[in-house]
Amino acid sequence: MDEQILKLVDELQFKTSRAGGKGGQNVNKVSSKVMLIWQVDRSSHFTIEQKELLKQRLANRINNDGELLLDAFNDRSQLRNKEIVIERFLTLIGEALKIEKPRIPTKIPKSKILARLDRKKIQSSKKANRRWKLE
Repeated sequence: MDEQILKLVDELQFKTSRAGGKGGQNVNKVSSKVMLIWQVDRSSHFTIEQKELLKQRLANRINNDGELLLDAFNDRSQLRNKEIVIERFLTLIGEALKIEKPRIPTKIPKSKILARLDRKKIQSSKKANRRWKLE
């Protein structure tokens, strides 16, 4: 892993608990569910602007205490669940920090406008020739 990613992972807290699902009797005695907790405001990894962007884009995932919560309980192994939740966290943060380029509207070329008008004239003349002519 990258050094910056390792520093970010050091800011994370983890809680474990028992999880249902695969594992048979093992799930009754092993704490395989992993919950990731990250304090957005206390992070030293991001600037104030980036933190505000994260809070805005991840508002539905951040609780009232300013904590981002993610959990994983897919696997029987606690270690594997921890890897899964860290991977999801890094993906989520990366997506939230992407700056979207503004769309620059393009102008329709004059040749295309004239071609469309020519097609309309041809279609109009076809329909005009179908009309009954009263003389």
